[in-house]
Amino acid sequence: MKKIIARLCIASIAITLTTSLYAKDKVYKLKMATTWGPTLSPLIDAANNMADMAKTMSNGRLIIDVHTSNKHKAPLGILDMVKGGQYDMGHSASYYWKGKDINTLPFTSMPFGLTSPEQYAWFYYGGGLELMNKVYDKHNVLSFPGGSTGVQMGGWFRKEINSLEDLKGLKMRIPGFAGEIMAKLGVQVTNIAPGELYTALDRNSIDALEWVGPSMDIKMGFHKIAPYYYTGWHEPASEMHFIINKRKFKKLPKDLQDIMIKAIRLSAYDMYIQNYDMNATAWQDMKKEYPNIKVKTLPKEVMDAMKKANKELRDEMSAKSPLLKEVLDSQDNYMLKVREWTKMSDYLYLKDNL
Repeated sequence: MKKIIARLCIASIAITLTTSLYAKDKVYKLKMATTWGPTLSPLIDAANNMADMAKTMSNGRLIIDVHTSNKHKAPLGILDMVKGGQYDMGHSASYYWKGKDINTLPFTSMPFGLTSPEQYAWFYYGGGLELMNKVYDKHNVLSFPGGSTGVQMGGWFRKEINSLEDLKGLKMRIPGFAGEIMAKLGVQVTNIAPGELYTALDRNSIDALEWVGPSMDIKMGFHKIAPYYYTGWHEPASEMHFIINKRKFKKLPKDLQDIMIKAIRLSAYDMYIQNYDMNATAWQDMKKEYPNIKVKTLPKEVMDAMKKANKELRDEMSAKSPLLKEVLDSQDNYMLKVREWTKMSDYLYLKDNL
């Protein structure tokens, strides 16, 4: 009997070891949908880099197939496709889903809000990541920061803005929450497909437009038409996001979950610094080709009016959603702490050395 039991134990151990080895060798394949087209750097680069790092770090056990918008044809439908299981993952920006869930809005950027370094600190050390996943819990997805464009420029204008009166009746492409602020100041806000923006500006169908920054604006050619380039206020830290179907994530072995999260965090930061370099390089090219571009900041009268409109709209939204108020209050409270250091370090250094 002892020999039989011994043989059974040996067999059991062998089966366990074999199963364990096969589990380690098992390849897990996921599909990721992105909002971006195949050439829209650096946004699409963040998704591709994340997939490449996950494959390398897992020794080929985690394969993520990235689908660009021209493949799935639903660039703004990423959240629905991931929560519904059509895709396992997505890469997009949370403010695109404001119409579906207003609570997702602040995780990309808020006017006059946190800068990118401040926002990353809030996400990872100030409770932002926990609040974000509290918001996304009802959608059955996990969400992580996915790369920032930094401060986005305020836009290209055909004429100079010297007062609030200059905004009255101005036709401008500026979507989302920033568009609502501008509308309160008398701007005729419109949203036009990206492929039609240059033509609309060239033919005077619009007087101004907001896009991103030099790195992506240069490809669109707006600087060839509109000579006034206004500095940013509406998106000081435009963060993209990786979202993951919870059920699919839980099916991954723990080591692959860890690898995925680390690949996400590294690719997000890499996109931020990549875009910083691209902006600097593109701006040098713009200045050289079109030296008459005038970089302007909106007058104090206009900025004050926008801040007032921003507060009114935030208060209206917060009154309707306690969860949104919780998120905005968290960002505001963190800014009170972090902005003092930003001023002491970056601002005063730059002020004294420019």
